[in-house]
Amino acid sequence: MTTPGQDGHVTRRRVRTRANLLAAAFTVFAAKGFGRVSIEEICEAAGYSRGAFYSNFASLDELFFALYRERADLIAEQVAGALAQDGPDLDVPAAVDRVTGVLLLDRDWLLVKTDFLVHAARDPRVAQSLLEHRARLRRAIAGRLSRAGTPLPAVLGDADGAAHAVVAAYDGVTTRLLLDRDAAGARAWLKQLLTALLTDGSAEPAAQRPGPRKGRSPWTPTSSSSERASRDWSRPTN
Repeated sequence: MTTPGQDGHVTRRRVRTRANLLAAAFTVFAAKGFGRVSIEEICEAAGYSRGAFYSNFASLDELFFALYRERADLIAEQVAGALAQDGPDLDVPAAVDRVTGVLLLDRDWLLVKTDFLVHAARDPRVAQSLLEHRARLRRAIAGRLSRAGTPLPAVLGDADGAAHAVVAAYDGVTTRLLLDRDAAGARAWLKQLLTALLTDGSAEPAAQRPGPRKGRSPWTPTSSSSERASRDWSRPTN
């Protein structure tokens, strides 16, 4: 019979094993891509046997989705936390600053996420799970926008439409990031896109910000590197 203390020890060890397998899988998936990785490779990278793998996951699909869920939940928490700091009123430009400042723009994660997206596109069951997780992120954004009572551009419809637009902007910017690897440019361009989407370009900048230079949008980054990155990102690509 297992004593309570022993059971607790086993549980903690299993949690640690699962976390180590997820971390090793992230590294291997990012390096090689989903579909090119075996269970044995993940076990070797984590330092565990196949038995340890199967005591935590039924398949590579299950492990992959657990990894995606872990990162998707982190992003939802980041967005919700950044949007919650204004209290009942929402200063959209300031909120956009916070969201783009904390939002996960890790290229390795984006590689893993893109692999998962392609995999899900070929499996309706996995696609449904992915849609549910994306909907959670949109609900966090839409709920904050609707509580703020901030007027939104009419073209977006309502807060849910605005949330769809925000997620679409993130998807587009991160796709470009996968190709040019310019994280600073991605962050600057995402800030401009979200501000334009949510304010229709008509909102006043936050009171604590310095006034814009002549001919400059009040939300255009002022550092020369950010300006160059923003100009580069605004150019169309094939």
